[in-house]
Amino acid sequence: MWRIWLLFDPRRTLVALFTFLAVLALLIHFILLSTVRFNWMDTSFATEVGPQSEVASLTVHPVDPTRTTVV
Repeated sequence: MWRIWLLFDPRRTLVALFTFLAVLALLIHFILLSTVRFNWMDTSFATEVGPQSEVASLTVHPVDPTRTTVV
């Protein structure tokens, strides 16, 4: 294995590897941004789960003022 590093310069090889991985990561993110499902910049969480849905899911429980213990 050590003889491979005699053929290739380790600094150049690692720089090329990190450059390739960075370009690959950017490519994957841009592909995801081009889809409807995974475009996180065009849609926001606030539009999907708005305040109306949170208010509709709340349940009001009456409180008995004479009750002294907390369950």
